[in-house]
Amino acid sequence: MTSHASGHRAFLSNQRVLWASLAGTSIEFYDFYIYATAASLVFGPLFFPSTSPSAQLMSAYATFSLAFIARPLGAVVFGHFGDRVGRKSTLVASLLLMGISTVAIAFLPTFQMAGWLAPLSLCILRFGQGFGLGGEWGGAALLAVENAPPGFRGRFGMVPQLGAPLGFIFANGLFLLLGLILSQEQYVAWGWRLPFLASAVLVSVGLWVRLKLTETPAFAAALAEAPPPKVPLADVLREYPREVVGGIFGVVATFAVFYITTAFALGYGTTALHYPRETFLAVQLGSILFMAFGIVFSGVLADRFDARRVLMIGCGGAALIGFLLAPMMGSGSLATTGLFLSIALVFMGMTYGPLGAWLPGLFPARVRYTGSSIAFNVGGIVGGALTPIVAAALATMGLQYVGYYLSATGVISFLALLALKPKA
Repeated sequence: MTSHASGHRAFLSNQRVLWASLAGTSIEFYDFYIYATAASLVFGPLFFPSTSPSAQLMSAYATFSLAFIARPLGAVVFGHFGDRVGRKSTLVASLLLMGISTVAIAFLPTFQMAGWLAPLSLCILRFGQGFGLGGEWGGAALLAVENAPPGFRGRFGMVPQLGAPLGFIFANGLFLLLGLILSQEQYVAWGWRLPFLASAVLVSVGLWVRLKLTETPAFAAALAEAPPPKVPLADVLREYPREVVGGIFGVVATFAVFYITTAFALGYGTTALHYPRETFLAVQLGSILFMAFGIVFSGVLADRFDARRVLMIGCGGAALIGFLLAPMMGSGSLATTGLFLSIALVFMGMTYGPLGAWLPGLFPARVRYTGSSIAFNVGGIVGGALTPIVAAALATMGLQYVGYYLSATGVISFLALLALKPKA
């Protein structure tokens, strides 16, 4: 009872920290998701030469993948300064870069206006988005878990993870609202730009919250114990290769499940299955609530049992639901498709919620920002960068192959987590 009461008091005293980690990741993921939604719905015909609709969609997905290449680079740069200078200033910089890149997309000319300059500019700004996000997740997770009282790391660590469903709800909710208010012509002509413009307001709020923070106790203690490493990346790769590789493959299923149930499902559902765009967006908005439930539920379980074991349960579930993808998404029933998305996103939440406690815990505080950011973002390349493209290609042979792909990623992450059993 005393421990619970002290933990509750610590939770209340750290509300600003938790709000800052949640607000930042919500904004960052909002920026990331509005791009994914726009890529699925309008970027193909707007930014690429007129060929077939499927080729334009694949080109749009290719620009989507650029951010995953940028994310590890951002993880190295922001991790370097996060471990040497501090968590606060690094988080402010990552949010600024992501926000500026996102808002600038709203002002881009289309291919019809500027030719190849249009997709080139889109790719550059998409790269900036990914670079900023590469420093965001690790810093936000550390901000939460390095302020957590004993026994609360799982619950504190899942707070920034909730930025993913919140960002998705804000992004797709706004696209859904615009689709209901605007005609198709208005939507394609200028309506898609509004969510990117709205990011300016959200980023301003996030910066205001983060500028009021102080450094985490763990970072201050690490500085008091020894000078920061000159090159944190070198220390991580030399001293913790097992943790880096295991962390990379441990997060593969998280990215694969998410981007199959969001980016791929939206593109496939509105083209191959011919569901109305606004209707399918509404179904996805409902199913994303199940992801939020999975995050909270797994965060609580991670404190009661063990973050790694909870992640293994989520990955095992991801492996199993791959076999449900074809019969449920190909059923011809929108309700059945929505049920599949909801089930899949519960398990996605369970593979995501405990990551905030598990990944940083693999590394000591002096290189924690770099180590956890590298593992998370390289895992994003393996599990998410090409997933919409690969899934779209596999779907031409049959939806069951997309399901097999999903199941394989669940098995890969399960085995990686199994191999990272704590040393006796």
